[in-house]
Amino acid sequence: MSSVPQVKIPATYMRGGTSKGVFFRLQDLPVSAQAPGTARDALLLRVIGSPDPYEKQIDGMGGATSSTSKTVIVAKSTQADHDVDYLFGQVSIDKAFVDWSGNCGNLSAAVGPFAIAGGLVDKAKIPQNGLCTVKIWQANIKKTIIAHVPITNGEVQETGDFELDGVTFPAAEVQLEFMDPADGEGSMFPTGNVVDDLDVPGVGKFKATLINAGIPTIFLNAEDIGYKGTELQTDINSDAKALAMFETIRAHGAIKMGLIKTVEEAASRQHTPKVAFVGKPTDYKSSSGKDVKASEIDLNVRALSMGKLHHAMMGTCAVAIGTAGAVPGTLVNLAAGGKDREVVNFGHPSGTLRVGAKAAKDGNEWVVTKAIMSRSARVLMEGFVRVPGDAF
Repeated sequence: MSSVPQVKIPATYMRGGTSKGVFFRLQDLPVSAQAPGTARDALLLRVIGSPDPYEKQIDGMGGATSSTSKTVIVAKSTQADHDVDYLFGQVSIDKAFVDWSGNCGNLSAAVGPFAIAGGLVDKAKIPQNGLCTVKIWQANIKKTIIAHVPITNGEVQETGDFELDGVTFPAAEVQLEFMDPADGEGSMFPTGNVVDDLDVPGVGKFKATLINAGIPTIFLNAEDIGYKGTELQTDINSDAKALAMFETIRAHGAIKMGLIKTVEEAASRQHTPKVAFVGKPTDYKSSSGKDVKASEIDLNVRALSMGKLHHAMMGTCAVAIGTAGAVPGTLVNLAAGGKDREVVNFGHPSGTLRVGAKAAKDGNEWVVTKAIMSRSARVLMEGFVRVPGDAF
């Protein structure tokens, strides 16, 4: 039995949007984990408490959901005209791997505040009071995110009255701009179509919008797969047959998007693409008991992350929703009434969310210059995380 002492690594536990994660400055990681590879992955797995066959992550910082099994590494930027580089690792709960294939839009809201507090942003850029603009290089998908972080008395302001459905308490608003949000792996619509026929063996044939924006996402019509678009987590996550169906759809959609070549590869790429289903605006009661009225929203959207229905909405998927909503003829746009729009207000299991995007045609391809949404972020704990010295 190993008796190697634990090592202490400076870390910050933060909430960003409707997610939580362990944040590190690259310079604070052990030398062997400062570069991509097995040592880094092993370290982050141990920090979070994975792989855990009990799926509880009791022996780590993870919260046993896709929203709380996350890690972030931030460093001074290697890119011209950027402040920091941001790398996101989605840690599997029950399997021994870290998925680096996409971004986390929710935790993006915490990157600017973390970078400012961690001395990674030039002090000359930080006002005594007002907004600090942090230009972030999202290293997973090679895109720019601009965060507008509130500053009071020279320090990040975390408290405020901005409310975000899916988060219990109000906090300060952080506005995010996702620049040129088409995913770094190809065109915004990888098939060249805003709607495709997706033939899934053993499941059926569906209309689908396949989009790379914010994060690769497969949008389906709720009614085509037997749902309304008003479902809550228990309606989906307690149904093993439904979860298997969504995973099969995700795998075949990933092939059609050119993200993988075989269905088997989907198992090692759980973070992307996402699967979401859309429905027309309908009254429903959110998971907190709040009544959401059809008159308050443009459409309903439900999305799955890491094999389970998300309790609210992933930030990156919200970018995909806003982007698809701005493009005429997509399933998102049609569910929202089929009108030209630059803002979409949609219902999700925890309430509602507003996201904006402006689309235009460049030749035969649709492009979106940026998508905008607001989130909040807060430090939950800071100091050191400890892991056994032989864990990485």
